[in-house]
Amino acid sequence: MAFINDHYLELQDSYLFANIARKVNEFVAQNPDKKLIRMGIGDVTRPLVPAVIEAMHKAVNEMGEAATFRGYGPEQGYDFLHEAVQAYYAKMSVSLEKNEIFISDGAKSDVGNITDIFGNENIVMIPDPVYPVYVDTNIMSGREIVYLDSNESNGFAPLPPTTEDVSPDLIYLCSPNNPTGAAYNREQLTAWVNYAKENNAIILYDAAYECFISDPSLPRSIFEIEGAKECAIEFCSLSKTAGFTGTRCGYTIVPQALKGFNADGDEVAINKLWLRRQTTKFNGVPYIIQCAAAAVFTEEGQKQIKENIAYYAENARIIASTMEECGITYFGGQNSPYIWLKCPDNMKSWDFFDKLLNDIAVVGTPGAGFGNNGEGYFRLTAFSNHENTQEAMDRFKTLFKK
Repeated sequence: MAFINDHYLELQDSYLFANIARKVNEFVAQNPDKKLIRMGIGDVTRPLVPAVIEAMHKAVNEMGEAATFRGYGPEQGYDFLHEAVQAYYAKMSVSLEKNEIFISDGAKSDVGNITDIFGNENIVMIPDPVYPVYVDTNIMSGREIVYLDSNESNGFAPLPPTTEDVSPDLIYLCSPNNPTGAAYNREQLTAWVNYAKENNAIILYDAAYECFISDPSLPRSIFEIEGAKECAIEFCSLSKTAGFTGTRCGYTIVPQALKGFNADGDEVAINKLWLRRQTTKFNGVPYIIQCAAAAVFTEEGQKQIKENIAYYAENARIIASTMEECGITYFGGQNSPYIWLKCPDNMKSWDFFDKLLNDIAVVGTPGAGFGNNGEGYFRLTAFSNHENTQEAMDRFKTLFKK
């Protein structure tokens, strides 16, 4: 008899974005002549920049010649990409060793897979509302989850708990946040680092949207905070930074100074465990993709991707301006590609989703899909093109402008 992992039965039957896709597909089938504008799933629309394409073509040609062909590469990534990431972090005054950098096929994979190296007895603290992957991957492992109250009163950037009845071992933070768009400042992030160190906890820090931070006073990496290397792992991605959603490449930083504990209470290096996990379960990112990723960090690559990031930032500005015109409370829109709005007239999230879809053919993401605190809120993304963003907001005004 083949027994299953019963914890999978504790998951919701349908993933958030699968529900959205089902509703959208039904609408399109019933309304084939209506132009649908998608502002829900955070997929990008700008193409890969020329520097990336050039590097990819060069790598493809190399793979077609015996003298430059590459087979299996190092599971944790090639040195040339490690050096590129090192240089990028150096601009933030963060020094990294090559063996602290692990190249992956994206932040989502590593955020989910990192749980492999931690015991299921750990108590996990997760903000609510939150990116569903944090919750679902821990439900799959049967861990106890405590939720951190992220709400309007704390600007959706909650600080560490002040009571002692909660003692988390693993803490998920995302800044700029998905879905709320909130970004931690240095003082707030310092409070989290101090809390983690005081409680021998480890912060799992999702920095997938750091490239959208334009305010120089805000940290783009948790490792800009003193002591963070002793208590944090950082996940980052080129999906939103450079349009790699379909190309797949990211990186995870696991400091050598980071330690966990075995059953006997002895310290164990987390970096060594993650290396062991990756070399066992992952064959590495393709050479062609890593060459393309390295091009992102070149001077020309940085110039080109910043133009795309500015393009999306303008979309965010257009959406935020519309919310202000309509008198709708919102968060994000600055230092983030997401606008987290409060549904008008106290509407429920899915009711608001249905209204936008059926009345103006605009798709967003219901906040309720991100947790209990997301009920009554809604996420719009800035990843469409200018024309569709403006048209969607013009339609929006027909419903809600005061």
